[in-house]
Amino acid sequence: MPAIPVRSVASLNSGPDMPDLSRPRLILGSASPRRLDLLSQIGVVPDEVRPADIDETPNPGERPRDYVRRMAAEKAAALKLETGEMVLTADTVVTAGRRILGKPASRDEAGAFLRLLSGRRHRVMTAICLRSDGQEWSRLVETIVRLRPLDAAEITAYLDSGEWVGKAGGYGIQGRAGAFVSWISGSFSAVVGLPLAETSTLLRAASGSAAQEGDRS
Repeated sequence: MPAIPVRSVASLNSGPDMPDLSRPRLILGSASPRRLDLLSQIGVVPDEVRPADIDETPNPGERPRDYVRRMAAEKAAALKLETGEMVLTADTVVTAGRRILGKPASRDEAGAFLRLLSGRRHRVMTAICLRSDGQEWSRLVETIVRLRPLDAAEITAYLDSGEWVGKAGGYGIQGRAGAFVSWISGSFSAVVGLPLAETSTLLRAASGSAAQEGDRS
């Protein structure tokens, strides 16, 4: 998939009129508009969106935590970076026990996911990875979510809305399915697709490391 140009800011911290050219260019390695919107909430606008194209098939017997970490890392590794660039990637999965519920391939599968999750708790895992000039930072954030019991009419109406498309577990907490959520423990933004507190921490750490490297050169 070709790179998608985004309004450029050269710094994670500088004002819009005075870009800090000493800071690395931030590449978002995801085509998700939700992640782009979440970054904007903390004042971060990537210089470019450059989605990674990788095989997202789980390995036989792979545990959900290992899988989601691997996906975020492989997305970061798949993108070629120029000098002075850093890439941020993420991956989100829903798990029911040890079963990984990724993005449903069909309406029927999305319905099966919702029936499985109805009235029970499940985990949402989001891994983030930041890579730059041979350095890599990563975090895994787990959130527990409980859906209230859903009847057949509610599931059908949600499937008719089309919101399940491209959503891990077959639902998006930020949309109509928010009405299904009776309880959450953890990071709401991680369930949407990007844990903002952890992402902000990694970006600051990476920017500080890049600045130190620049001072030594």
